[in-house]
Amino acid sequence: MEKDLARCRRVLLKLSGEALAGKNGETFCRESCLPILLQIGELLKRSISVAVVIGGGNVYRGRNCAFSSETGDRMGMVATIINGLALREFCEQLSLPCLLQSAYPIPTVGPMDSLQAKRALTEGVVVIFCGGTGLPHFSTDTAAALRAIDIGADLLLKASSVDGVYDSDPKKNPKAVRLEHISYGEAIANGLTFMDTEALCLLRRHGLRTVLFSMDRPGALEDVIDGKNVGTSITVV
Repeated sequence: MEKDLARCRRVLLKLSGEALAGKNGETFCRESCLPILLQIGELLKRSISVAVVIGGGNVYRGRNCAFSSETGDRMGMVATIINGLALREFCEQLSLPCLLQSAYPIPTVGPMDSLQAKRALTEGVVVIFCGGTGLPHFSTDTAAALRAIDIGADLLLKASSVDGVYDSDPKKNPKAVRLEHISYGEAIANGLTFMDTEALCLLRRHGLRTVLFSMDRPGALEDVIDGKNVGTSITVV
């Protein structure tokens, strides 16, 4: 794993909307996402390109029983655009160059353009993807897999509230063991829910490694890139 990651030059970071939220219930909190942005800045200094797919859970969760699944999903996509705008603003406050693109059409945000995104990444610009896939019935996990493939990422990093994939639910079993590695096939066969099946199938088909880890760990992004034992690595075999 260490040897493979040593060649990593482009990553896609999947962030949940909660990464932007405050610990006291605030929808947005600059201080909460500051450690993430500073780590992204460190990767840029190492000439590692960084793209981000942002979720919308801090603003709205798409599956709400008050609405149809299609309407709820479209509302969720709009929530990710709100978060994309917030994240762009936070990046600009730290002088991190960034480009915001949305798969869900909105006049004030740039449309999805993978060629433009790849050019920007080559120039050291952080590319923020919002709007999910632009279609209902797909999660931001699937959007992250699609964007990672589109931009030719070497690695997909999924920041989570847990520090990896476990052999059982760590909230219910205090003896649960974190897995250092699992294959996409095993994850799909065992019905593991750390990512949607659609995303897992896409990533397996294209042979793209994913690392699931806790963003609460200081220096997590650099530790993953440096091949340290952080989170769980998911690969084809």
